[in-house]
Amino acid sequence: MAVGFYRRVTGALGALALLAGVGMTPPAAAEVHYQVLDYADLDGWAEDDHAAAFDVFTSTCGDMKDVDWRALCKLAKDGPSPRQFFELFFRPVLMEDGKDPLFTGYFEPELDGDLYPSARFQYPIYAMPPEAEEIRPWLTRREILDGDVMRDRGLEIAWVDDPVELFFLQIQGSGRIRLPDGSYLRVGYRGANGHDYRSVGVELVRRGVYEPHQVSADVIKNWVRRNPEDGRELLYHNPSYVFFREVSRVPADKGPLGAMNRSITAMRSVAVDPAYVPLGAPVWLEKDGKEPLRRLMIAQDTGSAIKGTQRADVFFGTGDKAGRAAGRLRDPGRMLVLMPIQRAYAYLPESAI
Repeated sequence: MAVGFYRRVTGALGALALLAGVGMTPPAAAEVHYQVLDYADLDGWAEDDHAAAFDVFTSTCGDMKDVDWRALCKLAKDGPSPRQFFELFFRPVLMEDGKDPLFTGYFEPELDGDLYPSARFQYPIYAMPPEAEEIRPWLTRREILDGDVMRDRGLEIAWVDDPVELFFLQIQGSGRIRLPDGSYLRVGYRGANGHDYRSVGVELVRRGVYEPHQVSADVIKNWVRRNPEDGRELLYHNPSYVFFREVSRVPADKGPLGAMNRSITAMRSVAVDPAYVPLGAPVWLEKDGKEPLRRLMIAQDTGSAIKGTQRADVFFGTGDKAGRAAGRLRDPGRMLVLMPIQRAYAYLPESAI
C-alpha cells in the first residue's frame, strides 16, 4: 500500500540547453509528494531486461559519493541476480510536484567535418575562450558569430559544413564529427556564454509560422534552410552559445559522456533533474503515448530543460535515425526513482512507518 506526505524541496540548475528548453534559471521551490511503492505496482517490471539496466548502473555507481550508494555498488559486484539486486536493496519512490509529467528524447548528432577549413567546411566548432568563463554573461550568439572576437586565436576544434546542424549540435550538447578519412572526432559540452536559452521552436509558434504540434527539429531545420536570411535571424533569437571540448578518448562505439563524465547508453540512460533524482540512481519509466515504454533506466545525465520530479529525457543513441526517434517522443507517464531502502523510508513521517 502506498503512503506519502508533502515536503518542500528547492530545485537546482542543470547543465545543457535542449530544444524544448526555457530560460536557464533555477526552479522555484515546490511542494513534492512522495510515495513508496511496491514492485508489484510497477507496470511491466517483471518483463524488463534487468541485466541490461544492471550493467549500466554498475558503469557509474562507483562514482557516486554518498556512502549508501557506494555500499550498494560494492554489493552489486558479488550480489544476487540483477532483478533480485534491485528488489532486495531498493524501493520505488514516486515523486510528484504538481506539474504534468513529460518525457522527451535526445540524441548525439553526427556531422560531417574536417580538422581544417575549406570551401566546404567553413563553420567552426569553438573551444571556450578564458574570458567567457570569467565574464557572466559574456557576448551573445550574434556578437560571437558576427564579430572578430574568436578570430586567429586557435580556438577551432574542427570545421563543419552546415551551420544549422552546428546550431542543433549546441542544443544537444555533444556529438560526433565524421572526418573525410572515415574517422571520428567526438566533442562534448565545455560551457556556455551565460545567456539564457531561448527556444527557436517556441519563437516560430509565437510568430504564427507553425502550430505547437507541428514543431520539431527537422521542421525548424527545413524552415531555416528555405529562408536563409530570416533563418539566420531566427537562430540569433537564441543568445546562448555553447563551447565544446574534444572527448575523443571515448571510443566511437561508446555513447557520449553524460553529466557523470561517463559514456551513456542508448535507451538505458536518462537525463533528469538532479534537484530530485541523484545522478547514478536507477529510475523506472512508464511512458505512455503512441509507443508505450516500460523500462528500468539509469539517471546519468542532466539538461537545462529537464526540470521537475516527473520530467526526463531518454537518450536514443547517435546519428540521424536516433535523432528522428528522439524527436517524436513527447509523452506523459510517470517515473519512479529506485532509492536505497533506508533512504526511501526516510521520506515518510514516523506515523506512516
